[in-house]
Amino acid sequence: MAKGFNKVILMGNLTRDVEQRTTPSGQSVASFSLAVTRSWRGQDGQQQDQTSFINCVAWGKVGEIIAQYTSKGSPLLVSGRLDQRSYEDKEGNKRQAVEVVVEDFNFVGGRGDGSAPAASGSSQGSGKSQDATVNEVDDKPIDLSEIPF
Repeated sequence: MAKGFNKVILMGNLTRDVEQRTTPSGQSVASFSLAVTRSWRGQDGQQQDQTSFINCVAWGKVGEIIAQYTSKGSPLLVSGRLDQRSYEDKEGNKRQAVEVVVEDFNFVGGRGDGSAPAASGSSQGSGKSQDATVNEVDDKPIDLSEIPF
């Protein structure tokens, strides 16, 4: 039997502030929802949009960093896996939920005030932010004879 593959990559905007809590065992978990919009041109040539709202959960340091540096409306790129779980609601009805378990993420864009980190988080990374440097580029034509290969 073939081994399965479960990988999700999404880029969207947070629909609400991140909900962060701690499990009874002391594990930190953050829950949030991403609005992901797909655009296409219909047969009539008009642009059409469809927005999906995807529930996400991030455990440990990844969730803590997302909760610390984002808020409702923040753009975020996440990757992880789909997870399906069953639970009972308050009325005792059985429910099922499908959500993305975030394993890695990148902040997209910035707030413009320099307070947003320019790094990505990872369940295996240190969570430290890194400064990005942008260098000016000359608009003169490239001389192909100067390329060494």
